[in-house]
Amino acid sequence: MAAQTDTSATTDGTTATTGTTTGAGTARGRSILATRPLTGWRTVDILTIAFLGAALGIAFWGWGVFYNGPLSAITFGFAPLGGLFAGPWFLAGVVGGLVVRRPGAALFCEVVAALVSMIPGTEWGATTLVSGIVQGLGTEIAFALLGYRAFGIAAAMLAGALAGPFAAAYESFTWIQDWSLAWKVAYAGVLALSGAVVAGAGGWLLTRALAAAGALNAFPPGQEHRETRAV
Repeated sequence: MAAQTDTSATTDGTTATTGTTTGAGTARGRSILATRPLTGWRTVDILTIAFLGAALGIAFWGWGVFYNGPLSAITFGFAPLGGLFAGPWFLAGVVGGLVVRRPGAALFCEVVAALVSMIPGTEWGATTLVSGIVQGLGTEIAFALLGYRAFGIAAAMLAGALAGPFAAAYESFTWIQDWSLAWKVAYAGVLALSGAVVAGAGGWLLTRALAAAGALNAFPPGQEHRETRAV
Protein backbone atom coordinates (compact mmCIF):
# COMPACT_ATOMS: atom_id res chain seq x y z
CA MET A 1 0.00 0.00 0.00
CA ALA A 2 1.37 3.41 -0.85
CA ALA A 3 2.47 5.64 2.00
CA GLN A 4 0.79 8.99 2.64
CA THR A 5 3.04 12.02 2.91
CA ASP A 6 2.25 15.24 4.78
CA THR A 7 4.54 18.04 5.85
CA SER A 8 2.55 18.48 9.05
CA ALA A 9 3.05 15.26 10.94
CA THR A 10 5.15 12.28 11.88
CA THR A 11 4.40 9.17 13.92
CA ASP A 12 7.91 8.28 15.03
CA GLY A 13 8.74 11.47 16.93
CA THR A 14 12.00 12.08 15.04
CA THR A 15 13.04 15.37 13.54
CA ALA A 16 11.71 15.61 10.03
CA THR A 17 10.46 18.08 7.50
CA THR A 18 8.12 15.55 5.97
CA GLY A 19 6.05 13.04 7.92
CA THR A 20 5.61 9.73 6.13
CA THR A 21 3.51 6.96 7.58
CA THR A 22 1.55 3.98 6.39
CA GLY A 23 -2.07 3.25 7.02
CA ALA A 24 -1.08 0.41 9.34
CA GLY A 25 0.26 2.90 11.90
CA THR A 26 -3.09 4.63 12.18
CA ALA A 27 -4.95 1.34 12.19
CA ARG A 28 -3.03 0.32 15.31
CA GLY A 29 -4.36 3.43 17.03
CA ARG A 30 -1.14 5.48 17.09
CA SER A 31 -1.63 9.21 16.99
CA ILE A 32 0.18 11.08 14.24
CA LEU A 33 2.33 13.79 15.76
CA ALA A 34 3.20 17.30 14.68
CA THR A 35 6.56 17.74 12.98
CA ARG A 36 9.59 18.26 15.19
CA PRO A 37 10.49 20.42 16.93
CA LEU A 38 7.14 20.61 18.66
CA THR A 39 7.76 24.24 19.54
CA GLY A 40 8.32 25.06 15.87
CA TRP A 41 4.97 26.67 15.18
CA ARG A 42 4.14 27.25 11.51
CA THR A 43 2.18 30.22 10.22
CA VAL A 44 -0.68 27.90 9.30
CA ASP A 45 -0.76 26.62 12.91
CA ILE A 46 -1.18 30.14 14.29
CA LEU A 47 -3.80 31.16 11.75
CA THR A 48 -5.81 27.97 12.20
CA ILE A 49 -5.84 28.26 15.99
CA ALA A 50 -6.94 31.89 15.66
CA PHE A 51 -9.76 30.88 13.28
CA LEU A 52 -10.91 27.95 15.41
CA GLY A 53 -10.81 30.08 18.55
CA ALA A 54 -12.80 32.85 16.90
CA ALA A 55 -15.44 30.46 15.56
CA LEU A 56 -15.82 28.69 18.88
CA GLY A 57 -15.81 32.04 20.70
CA ILE A 58 -18.91 33.05 18.77
CA ALA A 59 -20.45 29.73 19.75
CA PHE A 60 -19.46 30.40 23.38
CA TRP A 61 -21.25 33.74 23.29
CA GLY A 62 -24.37 32.12 21.83
CA TRP A 63 -24.32 29.43 24.50
CA GLY A 64 -23.99 32.10 27.18
CA VAL A 65 -27.15 33.81 25.93
CA PHE A 66 -29.23 30.65 26.48
CA TYR A 67 -27.25 29.31 29.43
CA ASN A 68 -29.32 30.66 32.31
CA GLY A 69 -32.60 29.04 31.24
CA PRO A 70 -31.59 25.37 31.53
CA LEU A 71 -29.21 26.27 34.37
CA SER A 72 -32.01 27.58 36.55
CA ALA A 73 -34.12 24.50 35.89
CA ILE A 74 -31.50 21.88 36.73
CA THR A 75 -29.85 23.59 39.70
CA PHE A 76 -33.05 23.90 41.71
CA GLY A 77 -32.14 22.42 45.09
CA PHE A 78 -28.57 21.41 44.18
CA ALA A 79 -26.52 24.17 42.59
CA PRO A 80 -23.43 22.06 41.67
CA LEU A 81 -25.47 20.41 38.91
CA GLY A 82 -25.01 23.64 36.99
CA GLY A 83 -21.61 22.27 36.03
CA LEU A 84 -23.33 19.93 33.60
CA PHE A 85 -23.79 22.90 31.26
CA ALA A 86 -20.19 24.13 31.44
CA GLY A 87 -18.66 21.53 29.12
CA PRO A 88 -19.15 23.55 25.91
CA TRP A 89 -16.86 26.26 27.28
CA PHE A 90 -13.95 23.80 27.48
CA LEU A 91 -14.35 22.77 23.83
CA ALA A 92 -11.91 25.24 22.25
CA GLY A 93 -8.94 24.01 24.26
CA VAL A 94 -9.59 20.40 23.38
CA VAL A 95 -10.09 21.05 19.67
CA GLY A 96 -7.07 23.34 19.44
CA GLY A 97 -4.88 20.71 21.09
CA LEU A 98 -6.19 17.89 18.91
CA VAL A 99 -5.69 19.82 15.67
CA VAL A 100 -2.28 21.47 16.03
CA ARG A 101 -0.70 19.09 18.60
CA ARG A 102 1.96 21.52 19.77
CA PRO A 103 2.65 22.92 23.25
CA GLY A 104 0.42 25.91 23.88
CA ALA A 105 -2.17 25.08 21.22
CA ALA A 106 -4.90 24.17 23.69
CA LEU A 107 -4.33 27.24 25.86
CA PHE A 108 -4.02 29.55 22.84
CA CYS A 109 -7.30 28.37 21.31
CA GLU A 110 -9.22 28.61 24.59
CA VAL A 111 -7.96 32.13 25.26
CA VAL A 112 -8.84 33.33 21.74
CA ALA A 113 -12.33 31.85 22.14
CA ALA A 114 -12.76 33.61 25.50
CA LEU A 115 -11.63 36.93 24.04
CA VAL A 116 -13.98 36.68 21.06
CA SER A 117 -16.93 35.71 23.26
CA MET A 118 -16.34 38.89 25.30
CA ILE A 119 -16.66 41.24 22.32
CA PRO A 120 -20.49 41.24 22.03
CA GLY A 121 -20.68 41.52 25.82
CA THR A 122 -21.39 38.89 28.48
CA GLU A 123 -22.77 38.99 31.99
CA TRP A 124 -19.39 37.77 33.30
CA GLY A 125 -17.39 40.68 31.89
CA ALA A 126 -13.59 40.52 32.03
CA THR A 127 -13.68 37.38 34.17
CA THR A 128 -14.54 35.54 30.95
CA LEU A 129 -10.94 35.95 29.85
CA VAL A 130 -9.60 34.77 33.20
CA SER A 131 -11.85 31.72 33.01
CA GLY A 132 -10.56 31.01 29.51
CA ILE A 133 -6.97 31.12 30.70
CA VAL A 134 -7.67 28.85 33.66
CA GLN A 135 -9.68 26.33 31.66
CA GLY A 136 -7.12 26.37 28.88
CA LEU A 137 -4.35 25.62 31.37
CA GLY A 138 -6.21 22.55 32.59
CA THR A 139 -6.62 21.26 29.06
CA GLU A 140 -3.01 22.08 28.15
CA ILE A 141 -1.68 20.23 31.18
CA ALA A 142 -3.53 17.09 30.12
CA PHE A 143 -1.82 17.03 26.72
CA ALA A 144 1.52 17.84 28.40
CA LEU A 145 1.14 14.93 30.82
CA LEU A 146 0.76 12.68 27.77
CA GLY A 147 3.92 14.16 26.28
CA TYR A 148 1.98 15.55 23.31
CA ARG A 149 2.05 12.02 21.89
CA ALA A 150 -1.54 10.81 22.41
CA PHE A 151 -4.53 12.44 20.74
CA GLY A 152 -7.22 9.77 20.68
CA ILE A 153 -10.60 9.97 22.34
CA ALA A 154 -9.20 9.00 25.76
CA ALA A 155 -6.66 11.84 25.61
CA ALA A 156 -9.38 14.25 24.50
CA MET A 157 -11.65 13.21 27.37
CA LEU A 158 -8.80 13.62 29.86
CA ALA A 159 -8.13 17.11 28.51
CA GLY A 160 -11.79 18.07 28.79
CA ALA A 161 -12.05 16.58 32.26
CA LEU A 162 -9.00 18.41 33.67
CA ALA A 163 -10.43 21.76 32.63
CA GLY A 164 -13.23 21.15 35.15
CA PRO A 165 -11.28 21.17 38.44
CA PHE A 166 -9.26 24.17 37.25
CA ALA A 167 -12.48 26.05 36.53
CA ALA A 168 -13.95 25.01 39.89
CA ALA A 169 -10.82 26.17 41.74
CA TYR A 170 -11.03 29.62 40.13
CA GLU A 171 -14.77 29.96 40.72
CA SER A 172 -14.26 29.02 44.37
CA PHE A 173 -12.73 32.46 44.79
CA THR A 174 -15.23 34.31 42.62
CA TRP A 175 -18.72 33.02 41.86
CA ILE A 176 -19.19 30.26 44.45
CA GLN A 177 -17.34 31.62 47.47
CA ASP A 178 -20.31 31.05 49.76
CA TRP A 179 -20.75 27.38 48.88
CA SER A 180 -19.84 24.65 51.33
CA LEU A 181 -16.70 22.61 50.68
CA ALA A 182 -18.84 19.58 49.85
CA TRP A 183 -20.71 21.53 47.18
CA LYS A 184 -17.46 22.88 45.74
CA VAL A 185 -16.00 19.38 45.47
CA ALA A 186 -19.21 18.08 43.92
CA TYR A 187 -19.15 20.97 41.47
CA ALA A 188 -15.58 20.13 40.43
CA GLY A 189 -16.65 16.55 39.78
CA VAL A 190 -19.66 17.59 37.72
CA LEU A 191 -17.52 20.01 35.72
CA ALA A 192 -15.00 17.23 35.04
CA LEU A 193 -17.78 14.92 33.86
CA SER A 194 -19.25 17.55 31.56
CA GLY A 195 -15.80 18.44 30.28
CA ALA A 196 -14.93 14.82 29.53
CA VAL A 197 -18.17 14.11 27.66
CA VAL A 198 -19.06 17.40 25.97
CA ALA A 199 -15.64 18.97 25.40
CA GLY A 200 -13.59 15.78 25.31
CA ALA A 201 -15.64 13.30 23.32
CA GLY A 202 -17.47 16.12 21.54
CA GLY A 203 -14.23 17.85 20.62
CA TRP A 204 -12.77 14.60 19.31
CA LEU A 205 -15.83 14.02 17.13
CA LEU A 206 -15.75 17.62 15.88
CA THR A 207 -12.08 17.27 14.95
CA ARG A 208 -12.76 14.05 13.07
CA ALA A 209 -15.65 15.72 11.23
CA LEU A 210 -13.45 18.64 10.20
CA ALA A 211 -10.77 16.22 9.01
CA ALA A 212 -13.32 14.22 7.00
CA ALA A 213 -14.51 17.46 5.39
CA GLY A 214 -10.96 18.19 4.23
CA ALA A 215 -10.53 21.23 6.47
CA LEU A 216 -7.51 19.81 8.28
CA ASN A 217 -5.41 18.44 5.43
CA ALA A 218 -2.35 20.37 6.64
CA PHE A 219 -2.59 18.83 10.12
CA PRO A 220 -2.20 15.41 11.75
CA PRO A 221 -5.97 14.73 11.98
CA GLY A 222 -6.24 15.18 8.22
CA GLN A 223 -3.44 12.71 7.62
CA GLU A 224 -5.01 10.23 10.04
CA HIS A 225 -8.27 10.47 8.13
CA ARG A 226 -6.57 9.85 4.79
CA GLU A 227 -4.65 6.87 6.11
CA THR A 228 -7.73 5.36 7.73
CA ARG A 229 -9.53 5.51 4.39
CA ALA A 230 -6.51 3.96 2.68
CA VAL A 231 -6.46 0.89 4.93
